[in-house]
Amino acid sequence: MSIVLVGSTSGSVTLQEPAVAGTTVLTLPAVSGTVLTTGSSGQSIPRAALPTGSVLQVASATDSTTAVVSSTSLVSISGLSLSITPTSSSSKILLWLSGGDFITNAPGKNLYTTFYRDSTNLATGVDFLSRYNGVASELFLPHSMMIYDSPATTSSITYSVYAKISGNSVYFSSQTAVTMIAMEISA
Repeated sequence: MSIVLVGSTSGSVTLQEPAVAGTTVLTLPAVSGTVLTTGSSGQSIPRAALPTGSVLQVASATDSTTAVVSSTSLVSISGLSLSITPTSSSSKILLWLSGGDFITNAPGKNLYTTFYRDSTNLATGVDFLSRYNGVASELFLPHSMMIYDSPATTSSITYSVYAKISGNSVYFSSQTAVTMIAMEISA
């Protein structure tokens, strides 16, 4: 049996039971709102309605140029920064950097890297999140680092990769592209 709801001015909505045996229950929420349907354009689930842990947005940056790091103080790596504006001050940002490599022609020289949120180093207790030791000349090592940040803001944030070395210059991202990703996670 179908139920037909007649519109207040025109048209109608028909609720049609499924053609299966048994009982099917449709529970309506006790709040006002809009029912989303598949195939409709312009409709989306409000971010506030998504469960904790949902990815709300993603920003990325990819760089395939070679950066020569010759400073013993942390400096920004050109091309490896991105901006994201959190939708809630309780959101977390998952930052991930992957790809590329570093080369040193001076064994024993180290490359230290970290993420910055605007002017704040996100490493805790030390000034870097990852360390790569050049144990041989012409060493190619893939690079990866990740951190879960709590920016506590709804203003635009710029995340950047910073690096320093312990001695002679090293080449960062010389053979393959490096991708940096920021994902806003609902908390």
